Amino acid sequence: MKISDILRDSNHKLTQFKAEYIEELEDSIFEKELKSGIYPYITCLVRNKDIRLTPEEIVRQLFLMSLHKDYDYPYSRIQIEFIVHFGLQKKRADIVVMDKIQPTVPYIVIEVKKPKLKEGKEQLKSYCNSTGATMAVWSNGEQTAYYHRKDPNYFEPIPDIPAANKSLKDILQEEFTIEDLIKKDILKNQKRSLKSIILDMEDEVLANAGVDVFEEVFKLIFIKLFDELQNTRKRTKTLEFRNYGESDSELKEKINDLFNKAKKQWGGIFKEDESIDLTPSHLSICVSSLQDVKLFNSNLDVIDDAFEYLVNKNAKGEKGQYFTPRYVIDMCVKMLNPQEEEYMIDTASGSCGFPIHAVFDVWKKIYADMGIEASHLFTAEKKEDRALDYVREKVFGLDFDKKTVRVARMLNIIAGDGHTNVLNMNSLDFDRWDENTEDEEWLDTYFDGWRRLKKLRTVKKENKAFNFDIVMANPPFAGDIKESRILHRYELGKKPNGKYQTKVGRDILFIERNLDMLKSGGRMAVVLPQGRFNNSSDKYIRDFISEHCRILAVVGLHGNVFKPHTGTKTSVLIVQKWDETLCPKQEDYNIFFATMRKTSKDNSGEKIYVKNKDGKNRLDLHGHLMVDHDLFNHDNLTKDGIAEAFIEFSKKEELSFVGK
Repeated sequence: MKISDILRDSNHKLTQFKAEYIEELEDSIFEKELKSGIYPYITCLVRNKDIRLTPEEIVRQLFLMSLHKDYDYPYSRIQIEFIVHFGLQKKRADIVVMDKIQPTVPYIVIEVKKPKLKEGKEQLKSYCNSTGATMAVWSNGEQTAYYHRKDPNYFEPIPDIPAANKSLKDILQEEFTIEDLIKKDILKNQKRSLKSIILDMEDEVLANAGVDVFEEVFKLIFIKLFDELQNTRKRTKTLEFRNYGESDSELKEKINDLFNKAKKQWGGIFKEDESIDLTPSHLSICVSSLQDVKLFNSNLDVIDDAFEYLVNKNAKGEKGQYFTPRYVIDMCVKMLNPQEEEYMIDTASGSCGFPIHAVFDVWKKIYADMGIEASHLFTAEKKEDRALDYVREKVFGLDFDKKTVRVARMLNIIAGDGHTNVLNMNSLDFDRWDENTEDEEWLDTYFDGWRRLKKLRTVKKENKAFNFDIVMANPPFAGDIKESRILHRYELGKKPNGKYQTKVGRDILFIERNLDMLKSGGRMAVVLPQGRFNNSSDKYIRDFISEHCRILAVVGLHGNVFKPHTGTKTSVLIVQKWDETLCPKQEDYNIFFATMRKTSKDNSGEKIYVKNKDGKNRLDLHGHLMVDHDLFNHDNLTKDGIAEAFIEFSKKEELSFVGK
């Protein structure tokens, strides 16, 4: 019998284990006939007796092999189904490694029967507190988490368990550089997400720490990104965002000092007098949780999931704003084909996915033109001057939500080596933009970006029309604009009969606002509710769009794309503004229509990843999981999708921006 047959309906996987161990275990399977049927068995490596092979037992036996072969623990130091006493009650721990000096005392407790980390961790806590074990490990075969029982209430994540001839002290006190972090990165090695680690931190300390969870996690990510950049550029000998065995108070002093250095280099995100609000003991747990995560990566997916969760905890979704999945953004970028000389803006930028991925796309073109290999884009390595000039001068983002603007500014400042054009402004209420300049604090933060933005105005001292080549946006589509002062500034604020309405959907006004931002011949990608394309009452909106631009494409997205925040069906509209040269006006023309077939997420909003034939998740060239969608070909590792089909359509239609 094959192991895959036994695991078929189980939540346990085997991706954490070496192929030779799995093969060795499979070769040792034999069958026994019982009254109820024929079942697979193996001879247990520790108990030396025949054991029926269940999914949990498969993971346990493979873990035993790993303990013995990878960590050099003799089987004689390991016990199975170790009895743990809770008063009169008894429970059995899956695997226990006994202390070398005191062989009757548990040293490491390992849980494999609970396939979900939260349940397994609670079980481990109770076992460790009852036995006094120093370390705990949970694994379901796909993910593994390691913990140090610092005291009964706090279990600090650690990168690994020590080998038999080493101690926990050896793991905590080793010097650590960015090269070590690349090898150790638990997002890759343990197949975990940053979001899951933050959820773990919430369960452990943040929920009861009496602090703003968003603010404290934001500070920690900000500090850690700074630390990674410093070490990558050889400004420090070792990574400082790490617990090297200091006391909790010493660690907090070190991290606060690092925070002050980061604020000084990357201004305009935190106030000068801000400090870490977590207590020393709580901070120690959080640092241990994050220290083996590599945040700088070739894309923003690592950080996106975390901030999407954190921002939506603060009811961002109630405003109809949702983080746009990066695979939707990348499709739009591929279809619009931004160039180095072109100006781009997102008028509802959120965490700035559209601007940053446009930057990544143009950087690839710049590096290709210079003959330089661009291995990583969201990286701590210093960029070429041409790449920095583009991000500093040509790319802009506007958003009225201060919290997401700060996230976006952080990501842009890091990508742009200290420069950003992300501004906290209400795109729709452009009449009041100049009032911002009366706010000294706003000017201190946004002056440079505002100065660059003003240069792109069509009419000097007026904020209505601009000369951008590209607009990409996913505007909020919940809630109506009711202020007559704002409605009277828009053609779409009127009814088809020419009378002004008392309220208009936010996304409707954004259509007109985005077109105002575009120069003649400019192009736009915007995410809209599907109803705008279907409802008979919205015909006047469609007429307005076709009057001002050529409709190039409509791409229907799957209803799961924006889950778990909303199940609203959406489509991406791609247009080009009429222009005598770039896009001459015509009455009859072809339009590209496509519908997303692959869901990309399940019904609960969890991402679905591309699998190999063996059932394991396929990784891209940078070791990242690839979402299973059909919007475009991911680095030639998946099939051509909608973006590639649109590019072929564009070539046949001889659109002005294709083949640049």
